[in-house]
Amino acid sequence: MSWHEIQLGKGIRVKHGFAFKGEFFSSSGEYMVLTPGNFLEKGGFRVRDGKERFYHADFPEDYLLAENDLIVAMTEQGEGLLGSAARIPADGKYLHNQRLGLVEIIAPDLLDKQFMYWVLNSAVVRAQIRATATGAKVKHTAPERIKKVRVSVPDIGVQRAISHVLDSYDDLIATNQRRIALLEDSARLLYREWFVKLRFPGHELVKVVDGLPEGWEQWSIERFGRVETGKTPSTSNAEFFGGDIPFIKTPDMHSNMLVVATGQRLSEAGSDSQKNKLLPKDTIIVSCIGTVGVVALTSQPSHTNQQINAVIPHEKFFRAYLYFSISTLKEYMLGMGGGSTMANISKSKFSSIEIPKPPNRLLIEFEETVAGNISQIESLLRANLLLTEARDALLPKLMSGQLAV
Repeated sequence: MSWHEIQLGKGIRVKHGFAFKGEFFSSSGEYMVLTPGNFLEKGGFRVRDGKERFYHADFPEDYLLAENDLIVAMTEQGEGLLGSAARIPADGKYLHNQRLGLVEIIAPDLLDKQFMYWVLNSAVVRAQIRATATGAKVKHTAPERIKKVRVSVPDIGVQRAISHVLDSYDDLIATNQRRIALLEDSARLLYREWFVKLRFPGHELVKVVDGLPEGWEQWSIERFGRVETGKTPSTSNAEFFGGDIPFIKTPDMHSNMLVVATGQRLSEAGSDSQKNKLLPKDTIIVSCIGTVGVVALTSQPSHTNQQINAVIPHEKFFRAYLYFSISTLKEYMLGMGGGSTMANISKSKFSSIEIPKPPNRLLIEFEETVAGNISQIESLLRANLLLTEARDALLPKLMSGQLAV
């Protein structure tokens, strides 16, 4: 297999985005303005629940992105995001702002577009982009700096073969993500049918008085379970970190019904330093500072940081009902916390929030009905974790020619 070194500028150009005006941003709409926050650290596209901004004014058509457009983060909005690449998932929805670069292939006989996605997300390229970045606190790169990056590439046929192998992993991950979404949507729809629309089994025989069926009560969250606020162990003690015990932060919860992987983990010593904060499996965790109202379940004994309140259910059959009930409280919690992006819901405020308490027999039936969905979701999330690890292990070997295809 023949590999040769090139400057990326021989095969690509990088186009700056448009300076969209903040006065025309809103929290919903037809056109979503993308930022570096829409990139995963290791590459790939993501949607940030509740943090997206949409544009409500005219803009040049050239800045409306198309499906499979290749974009690169040119500002390090979050740690590790500089130089991350993503592919646009759909036509006519996403806008290209000035902190992103649109990567266009100008020499298709030299560089394959799908291969280029993996090139940009390789460690050797990301290191070069970071090394030439400017800015003391927030790093920035520029189209000309990206074009000066040097990389070894094989001939175009091998490039396509490599990208096909790596894309196959991403396709499997995406398929699992769609299955996860369907499983959660199915459970959520049943929750709405039973507990919001009040069409639960036997509802025809139950009177509704002041919006609440007979036999139902209003309970504070703390009546459903013990409420615990997380805490970060002393960061000055390195022995507290780097073990096997998940340490959950809000980013670990985004778009995940269950947390199966975390960016940071604690050692036994770190966990023992705050034993009363260790949460059992199936605890409901809720972000309550900053990005308020993100809800997830623990998939194993875990700790959280101080931005998260947790509910350890008194009964196992409270689990699914609490998860979906608290998931509906985001706007209410934002109001409680001041309504800003840095809202703050204290433990006492969170504990006192009241939600309906249906009869136990109904909660048991609901838990039994959706438990299979939750179990399948956990299995699929763990499968995706293994697929991601396998893909990430293959990436440097394939991109260096160490492993042939």
